[in-house]
Amino acid sequence: MNSAITWEELVEAAWELGQLARARSVALVTAESCTGGMIAQLLTERGGSSAWFERGFVTYSNAAKAQSLGVPIDLLREFGAVSEPVARAMAQGALRHSMGQLAIAVTGIAGPTGGTEDKPVGTVCFAWADDQRVESATRLFAGDRTAVRHASAGFALARARMWLGSDTSPELLA
Repeated sequence: MNSAITWEELVEAAWELGQLARARSVALVTAESCTGGMIAQLLTERGGSSAWFERGFVTYSNAAKAQSLGVPIDLLREFGAVSEPVARAMAQGALRHSMGQLAIAVTGIAGPTGGTEDKPVGTVCFAWADDQRVESATRLFAGDRTAVRHASAGFALARARMWLGSDTSPELLA
């Protein structure tokens, strides 16, 4: 991912995803931790987003992940909040607790603190889910907190566009 991606480029990527979702009659839902609602903000930055955005969950704490999305506490204990199993559970929970058809979930360590040897700052786990499948990925992004969050949002949006069958800008995929 280009660490110098601008807010305007992210807004454009979200708009393109929204247009694709609208054309396919798909409502998007987000479940965010380290991005703190940034993806939901991007998806609603331009007018008309009610045509494709259903709702967003900001579940920063483990308790919020469990209470709002139904992420099992045992899963959080076994793998930690920053893990693909938790990201997958977040995406599936967002679908269960909304009327969306495609969920985007993000959980990670944006920094500047919180990293460990196994999961350094910049580690971000993602998941995308619909009623038939769920996929996940983990990336390690470089840079400060803002760079990690922007890269995370760009990657999540780009993969969601691919999910819906669109070619996407390779620079948004890290």
